[in-house]
Amino acid sequence: MKLFDVYPLFDINIVKGKGCHVWDDKGTEYLDLYGGHAVISIGHAHPHYVEMLGKQVATLGFYSNSVINELQQQLAERLGKVCGYDDYSLFLINSGAEANENALKLASFHNGRTRVVSFSKAFHGRTSLAVEATDNPKIIAPINNCGHVTYLPLNDTEAMKAELAKGDVCAVIIEGIQGVGGIQSPTDEFMQALRKACTEHNTVLILDEIQSGYGRSGKFFAHQYNGIKADIITVAKGIGNGFPMAGVLISPMFTPVYGQLGTTFGGNHLACSAALAVLDVIEQEALVDNAAQVGAYLMEELKKFPQIKEVRGRGLMIGLEFEEPVKELRLRLLKEQHVFTGVSGTNVLRLLPPLCLGMDEANLFLERFKKAL
Repeated sequence: MKLFDVYPLFDINIVKGKGCHVWDDKGTEYLDLYGGHAVISIGHAHPHYVEMLGKQVATLGFYSNSVINELQQQLAERLGKVCGYDDYSLFLINSGAEANENALKLASFHNGRTRVVSFSKAFHGRTSLAVEATDNPKIIAPINNCGHVTYLPLNDTEAMKAELAKGDVCAVIIEGIQGVGGIQSPTDEFMQALRKACTEHNTVLILDEIQSGYGRSGKFFAHQYNGIKADIITVAKGIGNGFPMAGVLISPMFTPVYGQLGTTFGGNHLACSAALAVLDVIEQEALVDNAAQVGAYLMEELKKFPQIKEVRGRGLMIGLEFEEPVKELRLRLLKEQHVFTGVSGTNVLRLLPPLCLGMDEANLFLERFKKAL
């Protein structure tokens, strides 16, 4: 059997990671500014994280959700306090797409509606309804194309108000900052108008913070810059520092019903240990503040490069838009300067380093970036 060939791969075999650095099987070291959405350390290599997972897997890695799991309760309490949503409830699953599926199901259970509003260039996952809410026809199979979703331009307040005024929209799902869409941020004015319109029309507001959450923006959630609260928030990626895990944060306006949602592996003992270790390190090492400070410095310095058309983002979620395609630049950064970066579309480089990125490493990136240009 061979692997199903759906990923275009770089010819690099990464075997070790630590902090913001990774090493290949030949011993070459790379600065990783993309990192698979790690928060505390590339490759799960933070010593506290390793210790907690080691202890847990030696004791109990997994057991059924039909019994009490005190680690889930600890995680809910800790996460609520650190993110400012301590009166909300937490449902744990395994992936971002699964989090968005459950969020949309909850919204539909709540108001009985079936129509969803999403936005141009949105990405919400690859499963049934999550992929339908994703603005990319290439990855929506005919079986997923069920007519539930209306896409609107991001930050078009009048179009949004007109759509919600129809009174039949189940939910609006929006990213705190669009990741795959090129690091595009909703404006304060738009988000505040959206919050008001959702309340007026009994429409559930879902904030997808899968890429932009968990401190990446310099606040715990990116939508907290906009001065609003969401009805449901979805998290993944950063929650377990790369361990397969996700969560749905659910407003008290929703009443849980036995059997309404379920999962086999979601919130298992090992996953919860990973998530608790992440919260420990975020707090002990002040990583949210670090993301804000180092990110602001990086963006200010990157704006000085005349080759870059626009620098966008917040904290350590940064997009660099160029007039021309970035494919060759990204390859030069990787092959010649040993720096991993991401892309969005053809003209945008994406930077999503671990939140432990320090000033020295930021300067190292700037130095190598200058050489690659």
